[in-house]
Amino acid sequence: MDKRKCLLLGEYTHPHFHPLQGIDKEITHILGDMMTVQCSENRKLLLEEHLAGYDLCIAYNELWSEHVSPQQTAGLLNYVSGGGGLIVLHTGISLASRYELAQLFGARFTGHPPYTELNFRPGEHVITEGLEPFTLEEEPYRFDFDPFTEKTVLLEYEHEGEWWPAAWSHSYGQGRVVFLMPGHHEPSFHHPAVRELLLRSAKWAARIPAQS
Repeated sequence: MDKRKCLLLGEYTHPHFHPLQGIDKEITHILGDMMTVQCSENRKLLLEEHLAGYDLCIAYNELWSEHVSPQQTAGLLNYVSGGGGLIVLHTGISLASRYELAQLFGARFTGHPPYTELNFRPGEHVITEGLEPFTLEEEPYRFDFDPFTEKTVLLEYEHEGEWWPAAWSHSYGQGRVVFLMPGHHEPSFHHPAVRELLLRSAKWAARIPAQS
């Protein structure tokens, strides 16, 4: 049986804070047993005719000061609503500067306190089943949530005595969406819990049976 196909999008040429270099190698290794991962910074791959060939799209784009085109936005919306799987990873939330994609993702980024050590606790979902609480140095992202999206919080982090959402999942049309906050830089993906979260999120979003 042929492997499923995953498209990983990010920035190689002009990243501000989150280059795809290094991250691409880690994600390819994490998913390599069940997926062939194509890594690219070509946003034209978001067009519907290109995305149609993939079982999963992982967005690690860093576009805080620019937008994807209306055609690329429509391509991602149609891909997910038609049954595609999407993981929005850390800086990929920057795509939500387009309101249509904020609704697809379920939230938009509002800022973050300084990078620091954070305690994480999992919620209740097939993605997090049996996962233990863990500690990781990360950027504590904060979000403004779309009230119309019925999301399940997969992970929370503690910061200054409060618990904040760090990952969630929901359905969008016939497709599935997961957001994962951990992923600031390559060391984030060395943590066993982050690797397991990404692997399980990919299986869930792409509807790959657990035994695969």
